[in-house]
Amino acid sequence: MSNIAFKLVCLFALIFLNLCACTGASAEDLPKADRLLVVKSERKLYLFNNGQVLREYTVSLGLNPIGHKQRRGDKRTPEGRYVLNRRNPQSQYYKSLLLSYPNEDDRRLAEAGGLDPGGDLAIHGLPTRSEEEAWDYIERDWTDGCIAVTNDQMEEIWQLVDLGTPIEIKP
Repeated sequence: MSNIAFKLVCLFALIFLNLCACTGASAEDLPKADRLLVVKSERKLYLFNNGQVLREYTVSLGLNPIGHKQRRGDKRTPEGRYVLNRRNPQSQYYKSLLLSYPNEDDRRLAEAGGLDPGGDLAIHGLPTRSEEEAWDYIERDWTDGCIAVTNDQMEEIWQLVDLGTPIEIKP
């Protein structure tokens, strides 16, 4: 399949998925999420309220997604329990919700190995550079360890999630 044909197929798939998503409740009609869960092996992010799944998103992870993040620059997405602790509407990506990584366990693990655990991990949208094409990021791992979604999905997550919401990241 030529590169142009592949990009057209991806574009039509995105349009179809967005049309399908429009048939569900809008973010304004939903309660706020009280918990988030990422299952790395499924490439899924789940937003919960009172034990019920509000939304499910396909995500992209770090370029080296297997295993727990151990140090700055290892391209891994961490595993564990964190809290969403900061919003950045002016991120280098389309909006970002920062995680409380590293937690005490992460720091202890890194220090035991004489390593810097890293930081600034987030749920975010696509890069804001206009020359980048959305289909270059769909269904592949490309981040430095963050959890990435499409910009439309990030907008919805931004509306449904408050600071202080817990997030668990499982293998």
